[in-house]
Amino acid sequence: MNAPAPHHDPARTAPVELATGKLGMRLLIASLAVLFASTITGYLVVRTRAEVWPPVGMPSLPSGLWLSTVLIVLSSLTIQWAVAGIRRDRQQPLRLGLLATLVLGLAFLASQTVNWFGLVAADVRPGANLYAFTFFVLTWLHALHVVGGLVPLAVVTTRAWRGGYSAGFHPGVEYTAMYWHFLDVVWLILFAVLYLGS
Repeated sequence: MNAPAPHHDPARTAPVELATGKLGMRLLIASLAVLFASTITGYLVVRTRAEVWPPVGMPSLPSGLWLSTVLIVLSSLTIQWAVAGIRRDRQQPLRLGLLATLVLGLAFLASQTVNWFGLVAADVRPGANLYAFTFFVLTWLHALHVVGGLVPLAVVTTRAWRGGYSAGFHPGVEYTAMYWHFLDVVWLILFAVLYLGS
């Protein structure tokens, strides 16, 4: 006589799956942190070895970087609002928080693009000197990871508006928020390093 098939209880397996997923996200974030730390270290080495920094004739860093900073900090707040909402099984804060984060993320990239074109218009291109090169490398590297974060954020936002998450099941929201907060922290460090280094 065959034993009955074990009953699958989503309420019990969800916390285990979430914990496993969070571990995976932490490992991903740790590996990316090493990448950014290496890049920032490279910048600092170049900065400390330079006799004059910034080089003579170079314009100051774009003031638009302040706007970029405000936008990404706000986006971190809105995604945390979304997480807090779904943990209480409230769909409206989840949906509006994710949508606001998506819009702010796109606005951040738009702001960064304006900053880059402003420098290029001032004849500051990546190949001009190490000052310009390191600025573009650091900001492009971060922007690339923002683009990488916007893709899953868009997927999670779409699923949220279709009612795909609940207080008992919302791993995508948690993982996306972890990654987004990481991007926020990295930008704040880059912003401080660039300004203090200039």
